[in-house]
Parts: sequence; C-alpha cells; structure tokens
Amino acid sequence: MKSMPPSGSLIARREALRRVGAGTLLAMGTSVWPGCQSARAQGGGKSFRFIAVNDFHHATAECNPWFEALVRHMRGQVGVEFVLSIGDQADDAKPASHMAIRDHFRGLGFPVHYQVGNHDVRSASDRSSYEAAYPNSLNYTFEHRGWQFVGFDSTQGPDYDKTRIQAEPIQFLDTALPRLDRGRPTVVFTHFPLGSGAKMRPLNADAVLERLVDFNLQGVFSGHYHAYTTTAHRGIELVTNRCCSRLRGNHDGSKEKGYWLVTCADGKVAREFVAFSGT
Repeated sequence: MKSMPPSGSLIARREALRRVGAGTLLAMGTSVWPGCQSARAQGGGKSFRFIAVNDFHHATAECNPWFEALVRHMRGQVGVEFVLSIGDQADDAKPASHMAIRDHFRGLGFPVHYQVGNHDVRSASDRSSYEAAYPNSLNYTFEHRGWQFVGFDSTQGPDYDKTRIQAEPIQFLDTALPRLDRGRPTVVFTHFPLGSGAKMRPLNADAVLERLVDFNLQGVFSGHYHAYTTTAHRGIELVTNRCCSRLRGNHDGSKEKGYWLVTCADGKVAREFVAFSGT
C-alpha cells in the first residue's frame, strides 16, 4: 500500500480541481487526469472478466422466469469471475423482490457485488429490505487480481432526479480512499451516473470525481438512466447502460436489454454489450 502525498500538496491539488471542476478534467482526457499519466500507475494482475448489469426492477413473481433465464445466460459467458449489480434490483423495495433476486443470483456460481438504487429503498432512512437481502452492500471496496473496486450509495432515498450524494457515502470515500493504492487500476460502480452531462446525474457528482483524481481510474459503471451513454476520453469511461428488466423499458426508446461483459487486461478495461431477450 502506497503512502499518501503530503497533506499540503493534496489540499493544493483539490483547490485547483475546485476551480476547474473534475468533470472538465475528465472531458480533457489523460493529459490532465493525474491517475492516468502517473508513473506510479500499475498494470494489475492476471486478466479476468466480470459482468456489470443494472436496473432489474423485479416487481412480482411473474418476473422470476426472466431472471432464471438471465442467470443461465450469464453462466454461459466464458471467464466471468464476478458480477456487479448496480442498483434497482427491486422495482418498489419489496422484501420479496430483493430476496428473489438474491436467490436467483446465488445460482451463478460466482460472487455478486450489489449496489443500492433509488427503487431499492422505501425512504432515505429505510433501506431495511435492501440491507436484509444484501448485507454490507452500501459503501465498500474489494480487490480482485490486483484491481480495486469501489462501490458507494449515490441515492437520495427514492428520489430520481436533481439529487445529491449524501453525507454518509462521502464520509466513506474520505475514509476508504486513502487506504487504497492510488497506482492500482481502479473501477467505480454506483447507481446514479457520474459523467459530466449525464442525465439524472447527482448535483454534487464532481465532489466524488475530485476525490478520485489521483487514482489510476479505469472505468465508472452506473445505471439509473436506462440507456447507453458514455463520457470516454483516452481510456477513462463513465458509462450507463440499457436496463435488464422484464418490466421496465429504456429511457431513450431503445429496445435491447442486456448487460456489459467486461474484460480487464494489462491494466485496462474493455467492455462489450451482451443482449438478453428473456426466456
């Protein structure tokens, strides 16, 4: 684990970022995004694959055959080692829906790392059904083959637009990020999109991006806005994807449902959209 830079230099860098804006830095590419040009950047370990999927919106038992088929479909992908499920597992926070998704995906045979969405909670103070089904799946990090993954709660209760990332996840990032290795390739996953100009982006998304500016950030995966959107510049991509729901459609009117099949190799992320049409 690498040590933190002197506090003065970190404060000076953050002050500079506040003047320019982290979203602007991302749009300018790797020439100014420090984590990408750093000599400390590392390539990660052995190559591997994972699936990133968002917005299941399980509502009733009628959805179960869809998810049974989805699990079979995912199991057919070669080399996948885990799944990122990026919010809105349930459509209206019903305990039965959360338990159904949990039970379906236990059949994958590899880990699933969940993140909360605005449809997964009753209110900003009631996340009980989500937390009962997926314990310790709000604000956390994990490592895999030399890569670092950071998941955090970007919701404001069930609100869907003009929201703010709340104090608890911001405090988590301030505690957890200094413990990570800034040179290792890093992936962020959270429900609300963070990319500059993205629809339904939290009003304080730049505050999160500022905290990641010194990291070897290789990708940010989100959902919430059901459509393929990207802010991508020279290896850094902040994306949303189409939903993978039987019940809900895509916000942009596109018909395809599916998920990302992501390959991590040589310290870089490559992703492919895999369509899923149900049973």
